[in-house]
Amino acid sequence: MHKFVRQLITEWRRLKLPVENATVVVAVSGGTDSNSLLLALNDLKQRKKIDLRIVAAHFNHKLRGLESDGDEDFIRQLTTKLKIEFAVGHTKPDKTGNLEQNARNARYSFLTDTADGLDAFAVLTAHTMNDQAETFLMNLIRGSGPDGLRGMTVVRKLEEEKRKMGDEAKRRRADLPSPRSPLLPFTPSPLLVRPLLMWAKRSSTEGYCHELDVECRHDSMNDDTAFRRVHIRKILLPLLEDMNPNIIETLANTAALMPQPTVTTVPEPADVKDASPLIKDLKQLSQSELYEWIRAWLRRKRGSTRQLQLKHIQSIERLILSSKSGRVAELPGNSRVVRTGGMLIYKENKVEKRAADD
Repeated sequence: MHKFVRQLITEWRRLKLPVENATVVVAVSGGTDSNSLLLALNDLKQRKKIDLRIVAAHFNHKLRGLESDGDEDFIRQLTTKLKIEFAVGHTKPDKTGNLEQNARNARYSFLTDTADGLDAFAVLTAHTMNDQAETFLMNLIRGSGPDGLRGMTVVRKLEEEKRKMGDEAKRRRADLPSPRSPLLPFTPSPLLVRPLLMWAKRSSTEGYCHELDVECRHDSMNDDTAFRRVHIRKILLPLLEDMNPNIIETLANTAALMPQPTVTTVPEPADVKDASPLIKDLKQLSQSELYEWIRAWLRRKRGSTRQLQLKHIQSIERLILSSKSGRVAELPGNSRVVRTGGMLIYKENKVEKRAADD
């Protein structure tokens, strides 16, 4: 058994994931990371270490024309060779706003629908220690709090990932395998699992695919340093590696060491629809407790703390400490927090739609 495959089954058992009578969806882009995960899972199934229904899922964003279609064709051929079921989704390019976020939203919406349709216990993604290190630096640079610095988690509910997308995800056309009866009584909601995150580096996935003589696809957008993640990967991390050759492990481990939230509970009035916190209760908290509470509250209201910076937390703090009502703290993502009647109210800003001939 290859070392990469052995490490995967070791992590699988550590996470106590099912090894039989279950369906798993594997997100596959055609690159070395996701290909290595799919190939290793297939190896484990051939060795009868797992007895799972494996479905490879690919979302074609059609952002790179023939190159995107080539990725889809590549995965179709690979899954045919491995005799693995293949689910594919498509969308038209949406280049308005944040392109990366739009693409991510559409992809995770497709993966969620696929998992639900197949009654899968989980969607697997091939995020590695490199991805965790890049995420840590991205969040550090933009001034993220503890939530961002904790980076990605190995296991979480997939519905949490979908909730973070809000209304941004676009309607898709998907061609899915036929769903079958539920097999897992213990988990009504599919999980999002990143089984490579804690131990595999990009060099590991590349090495495994190379030894199997599998030619992987290359996304040309991964060379465009206009994207912040690519800039960090291509420019910043190599500079840091000059000072610490183990910077990938160091950053990934630092993210894992970040403490989990221990949020102070503030009573919310039960007789108010979409109950909002009372200012007088919030004023009793220390600053660290207040900041932690604000982040937890916004996470619940917004679905995530994505794009939140310290300045946004501090603007809400000023609302709480102010003696005046009617003040507003604007938040990223077209939302705001208003102080009124001795309470904090979270609101989504309404965006007026113009007529087609305007």
